[in-house]
Amino acid sequence: MKNLFDSTQSTQALTRIDALKTNSQGLWGKMTVAQMLAHCCVPYEMTYTDKHPKPGAFTRFILKTFVKKAVVGPKPYAKNTRTAPQFIITDQRDFVKEKKRLKEFIIKTQELGAAHFEGKEYVSFGKMSSSEWNVLFSKHLDHHLTQFGV
Repeated sequence: MKNLFDSTQSTQALTRIDALKTNSQGLWGKMTVAQMLAHCCVPYEMTYTDKHPKPGAFTRFILKTFVKKAVVGPKPYAKNTRTAPQFIITDQRDFVKEKKRLKEFIIKTQELGAAHFEGKEYVSFGKMSSSEWNVLFSKHLDHHLTQFGV
């Protein structure tokens, strides 16, 4: 698992993002490359903004109990895995804008560093270790960059 808190490894992720083109095609799934970039911004939006509402207590319990392990555990995501509704991007997105947003989120996360995230609460899973935060960001990003061949 890449460590996006490390400047060298976050730079490698940014380089992979820069390799994407407006006409990059996914090897699986239905998203366009611009939709994928917007989709990859969602965990960061949930971390840094109030754009997505916090789940209710029951939903949060279910997510923490049954979903968290799959999201922040070491096992890679399977192709065409179901996703939460707030992660589904169906409208057209601007490739350049979404690419810029994602890169800015990655840079911000790396600059804040692991210590900032240690014990920080995630909207869906509660308090997490910096290692879990890294997996949340890194595994998801790697899955979708691989989906688009970079």
